[in-house]
Order: sequence, then structure tokens, then C-alpha cells
Amino acid sequence: MATKRDYYEVLGVSKDASAEELKRAYKKLAIKYHPDKNPGDKEAEEKFKEAAEAYDVLSDQNKKSQYDRFGHDMPNAGGFGGGQGFSSFEDIFSQFGDIFGGFGFGSSGRGGRSSRKAGPPRGQDLQIKVALSYKEILDGVTKKVRIKRYAPCTYCNGKGGSDVTTCSTCNGTGRVRHVTQSFFQMVSESACPTCNGMGEVIKNPCSHCRGEGRVLEEEMISIKIPVGVAEGQYLNMRGEGNCGPRGGASGDLLVVITEKKDDFYTRDGDDLHCDIQIPIHRLVLGGSQRIPTLDGGELSIKISSGTQVGSILRLREQGLYPLNGRGGRGNLFVKIQADIPKDLSSREKQLYQELAELRKKKEDEQEESFIQKMKKMFS
Repeated sequence: MATKRDYYEVLGVSKDASAEELKRAYKKLAIKYHPDKNPGDKEAEEKFKEAAEAYDVLSDQNKKSQYDRFGHDMPNAGGFGGGQGFSSFEDIFSQFGDIFGGFGFGSSGRGGRSSRKAGPPRGQDLQIKVALSYKEILDGVTKKVRIKRYAPCTYCNGKGGSDVTTCSTCNGTGRVRHVTQSFFQMVSESACPTCNGMGEVIKNPCSHCRGEGRVLEEEMISIKIPVGVAEGQYLNMRGEGNCGPRGGASGDLLVVITEKKDDFYTRDGDDLHCDIQIPIHRLVLGGSQRIPTLDGGELSIKISSGTQVGSILRLREQGLYPLNGRGGRGNLFVKIQADIPKDLSSREKQLYQELAELRKKKEDEQEESFIQKMKKMFS
């Protein structure tokens, strides 16, 4: 399998390139490798798609920030593994067709708006949030989520009706030209008012979808979340958004990851942190302490005699895995706190009082030493 090239290298731009610089770089490559200029050239076709994929990521601020952080392992379609790619030239032209406007490539008419036959527009993208526990992030999970989205009308098979004819106003292009005379002749385009930019007119619209070819439905979908995702990352599920009207391609579903608040752990990258309360006698004398682990088990950690409050113990490879499980597991950092008893029995109080008497002379000496040291510092 060929290694994907860096998207900045593909477009020949720097990482701080502006939106306009990105657009110019992509346009230059798109014109150079356009299929109408290179008929039958498979290498040119791949370069054309490669440039479109690079521009699709770098021109979107959210995708760009994820790419800058994770490279081709950025969260996206196909399980968080690189740029989304385009399955066909039609995908590219439907998304970036305005960039080619006015260049009039060949007989296919894919380059210019005025010569291109109109088609149904792409459906809108959707966005949802999925909240995950640290356990789900550790193992990866498939979540079932109920969403509302437009789906093809089953009554008309998504066609919107019957007796479909080419719009006579725009001759099927979906666009009409407007010429304004002043000092100069101004020419502009807009969506055809007769067919609303579709290029076709339905004489017998479907009564169920009213000619839209789609209806709003509630569906349960499965979303496979890989190991190691983090707050703010997203999964781009290509084609899982709203379907377009009258058979138009479906938009994408953007699944944004959020993390559920955990009562015990906090997260820092792939590392986990927690605080544990240790009885005073165990801090003084030493011993062991059991703590729960994310995978449902428990660990017994050693408490050395004389352990101080605020000490931090590191437990190797007890944290989270990195994205897609590629690399070593993070660590767990345990901060020691003192568990001070509040419900002492009379016997326990007596023992603490005896201990206080035994320690009084040494503690008084330590207190005096501290006071003298502070006085010297402030004098």
C-alpha cells in the first residue's frame, strides 16, 4: 500500500498558508491534472483526486487543526485514519465545482457552470455529539445513536414524482444568466426560478414527499469509535448525513467526541490522574492500598513508611492507549491524601493522646526551629 503524501507537500504550500493561497495552489493543480485535459491518464486522475483530498482537509479549519495534530491518523471517515478521499470525479465537482467556473473544459462540461447539466444537490451535513466514559475510550466502543435525517422517499423511490422533463427555461443547466447594461455590460448567474436550480421539472410530484424525493425520518445508527479518542476530536462518517433531494448524494455526519466526567479519574493526554485517601497509620507505618482500574479490576499499591501527603506515585501503563491503539499505554499518577478519622472511639482518642505526649518534645523542637528560620528570612 502506497504511503500517503503530506497534504502541504501535495499542494506545495507552507503550514501557515492563507485560505486564498490554498485555493490558488489547488486550482493550479486541478487545472493541470483535470480529467478533460488528460483523458485516459490514470496518473493524472490520481493526482487530481489527491489534490482535491488535500484541499478538502486544509481548507476546513477544523479538519486542518486535526491534521496538523495527528497527520493522516486524524479522526475522520473510515475509523480515524487519514483524509476522506473522493470516490469519483462527480464527488469532487459537486464539492469544488465553483473553483473551475469559467475554464470550460472539454465536451464533458464539468468545468463550467453554464454548460453543465444540472443535477440534484448534495444533502446537508449533520453534526451530533457522543459522550464517552474513560472505559469506552480505553477499549473502543460501538455506540447506537438515534438521529433524525432526510432519507429517500419510498413512495417515489427518491425521484420526487413522475413525468420528469428537462426545464425549458434553463435547458437543464439549473442556471439562468442576467445581463445588466450600464457603462459596462455586467453578466451574472443565478438559480433557475422555474426548476429551483434542479434542471428538471416534475409534472406529477409525489404526494408523500411533495416532490422533494426525501422525507424526514428517525433512525438508529451504529457508530464505531476507535481506541484512544479525546474530547473535541471528531469522526466524519461520509454519506451518513441528510440525503439530497430527488436522488442527490447524501451529506456527511460529523460525530464530535465529548468525555463524560469521571468521579475518580482525570485525564491528561494518554495519562490518568487520581487522588486516594490513605489512613494516617498506613502513611506512618507503611502498607498497601487497593485502587480500582479502568478495565474493571484492581491494583494493590505499596505505601512506604513515612509517605507524605501530596506525594505522587506513578503506575506504568495503567492509563489510556493513544489514538487507534498505536503505541504504548499511558501511565496512572496517584496523588496521596490523608484519611483523617472523624469518629474516634474513646480508646482511639486515648491512644492518639498518648502518641501526642510521646511526640511532644520532638514536635516542639521542630516547631521552634521552623519559627527561628522564618524570623531570619523576614528580618
